[in-house]
Amino acid sequence: MGSLHGALAVAGALLISLMSLGGAAMAFELKSSAFDPDGRIPKPYTCDGTDQSPPLSWSGVAQRTVSFALICEDPDAPVGNWVHWVLWNLPASSRELRAAIPPGLQGPDGSSQGTNDFRRPGYGGPCPPPGPAHRYLFNLYALDRLLDLKQGATKADLEHALKGHVLARAQLIGRYGR
Repeated sequence: MGSLHGALAVAGALLISLMSLGGAAMAFELKSSAFDPDGRIPKPYTCDGTDQSPPLSWSGVAQRTVSFALICEDPDAPVGNWVHWVLWNLPASSRELRAAIPPGLQGPDGSSQGTNDFRRPGYGGPCPPPGPAHRYLFNLYALDRLLDLKQGATKADLEHALKGHVLARAQLIGRYGR
């Protein structure tokens, strides 16, 4: 009983310490109003629909964040990891990406879109072969700087530029099968 009482006292002291610091930091979280975490990505956001990017929003951003970068990829593709979207230099004030970001090198709010594995800049939606549903990983990175990348950069270029500058990463997984 004494060790339980001691553990409760330590937990209480920790809670008071967190409260005096303004509470615990929120977890960096990425979500979509179009699908639940680990849920099915609706048809409009796939090649079977209008192939538009899904709406994304995030919260729990680190104070030192200067910009965000996003990579969306399918690790279940028959040819190995397939990149669907590469985006960087979203301003730190951003908390969402609306649906249907136009393809092209220029992204929203002065950001840049890189080249996906469909060999075009911007979002390319899920388009798996028939069979089990694939996972689509949306990884959002909070960064301590803006990135100096050439137009049309690839996932590999972005990952190289991210090294040493990631403050936090949030992930949302969606699924799609045909």
